[in-house]
Amino acid sequence: MYEKEFKYLVDKVNGSLKIENCVVQVVDENALKQNIAKLVDESILGSGLTQMLARFVIRAAALELGVVPASIHGLYIARGAGKVPNDFTVPAINLRALSFNAAVAVFRSAMEINAGAFIFEIARSEIGYTDQRPSEFISNMLAAAIAEGYRGPVFVQGDHFQVSVGKYKVDPEKELQAIKTLTIEAIEAGFYNIDIDTSTLVDLSFDTVEEQQHLNSKLSADLSAFIRQIEPEGVTISIGGEIGEVGKVNSTPEELSTYTSLYNKFLADKDSSAIGLSKISIQSGTSHGGVVLPDGSIATVSVDFDTILELSKIARDEFGMGGAVQHGASTLPQEAFGKFVESEACEVHLATGFQNIFYDQCPEDLKSEIYAYLDQNHSDERKADMTDDQFYYKSRKRAIGPFKQKIMALPQADKDKITAEWEKQFKQLFSALEIKNTMEHVKQNVPLVKILPDLDIYIKMAKETVEQEDISDLAD
Repeated sequence: MYEKEFKYLVDKVNGSLKIENCVVQVVDENALKQNIAKLVDESILGSGLTQMLARFVIRAAALELGVVPASIHGLYIARGAGKVPNDFTVPAINLRALSFNAAVAVFRSAMEINAGAFIFEIARSEIGYTDQRPSEFISNMLAAAIAEGYRGPVFVQGDHFQVSVGKYKVDPEKELQAIKTLTIEAIEAGFYNIDIDTSTLVDLSFDTVEEQQHLNSKLSADLSAFIRQIEPEGVTISIGGEIGEVGKVNSTPEELSTYTSLYNKFLADKDSSAIGLSKISIQSGTSHGGVVLPDGSIATVSVDFDTILELSKIARDEFGMGGAVQHGASTLPQEAFGKFVESEACEVHLATGFQNIFYDQCPEDLKSEIYAYLDQNHSDERKADMTDDQFYYKSRKRAIGPFKQKIMALPQADKDKITAEWEKQFKQLFSALEIKNTMEHVKQNVPLVKILPDLDIYIKMAKETVEQEDISDLAD
């Protein structure tokens, strides 16, 4: 079955793999490491059956080598129980352009310091505008691990699986079903960490915090129960909740306690045995992408680290979670990252800063072409008082999907230059977040459960066309 397609893929990697009866075996790891990028190209730029089989093969080969998609739930619960110290903050890294190359830089930087506590993630919005379905995204991460000779768990997360307020108002069930459908797709691909974000439905017009958080906590619990029903046997997916939209009003202890208490009640009503949250996202003064000044620079923001510390302690001491999660941090000054560790944040989300490195290093001719595309296709996002720098900075993420082929076609020298800059940044961040030697905590608290990829799912994906959804009002 599929002998022709599998032979094509085996030839791509110079016979370093053997595939018989749809079972993938690594016969020459060194040759596979040198040629795995060819399967990545097929996964990203190919089409139909061969494209999906490339993703299947990458995942199966990774498992055989001991590269295992995993849940960080156990590490966070151990942290909440005081069994793991609060002296490091886990970076959750959103990769938009050249994801394979960026992931190579991540693994290379992490392996140098024996780091194991780091997460790759992609948001519902990013899946749309970067044209990276979950199976493609995780294939890039696993292939990068193979290329660098990494062994151990790979944490891949669905970030901001968020409810669109506009769509929810029109048809609540349809919008919730869209999130469930995406969640199924992500889990089938190997995403064993999901951040549920129904915080868009927090209604501050109500007088009490309980009323404000009621719908948020109920829908979070409903979606959590759904995840527990479909998670693979032996895996407890790490689920994160959120109590306030990033960029809005700072979170309070009362909001965290009220939301989590309501969530636990609603989840128990659904399923008394269901396991709840491992972490909780809060707002403490940042915004996605940073605040852009007229000259294109990023405004200095004031992060309320006292709020992070207070809410992290409540999350751990009262509810057994790993702590509070900070979004929208990658554009902060370098000296800020050590303060997340001091504030005992369990996780910090980083995205736009890595995209900025890509555009800073991108060849000028390609960047000019991208900006012309934005002028023609996204001028509706340009506000009257925006400068060109502000408009391009805010909108250029939307060109990553449409320009995927041209970005992938960049000369290797350009890719290497971009990757080197990413690696430099990851090393600085990993040092500031103090994740050195966290592989020991990960090994002690994260079980490696090898879930074999289901070939039928990849075959099904090859036959389906995923409808593009409007993600314009969703957060990154």
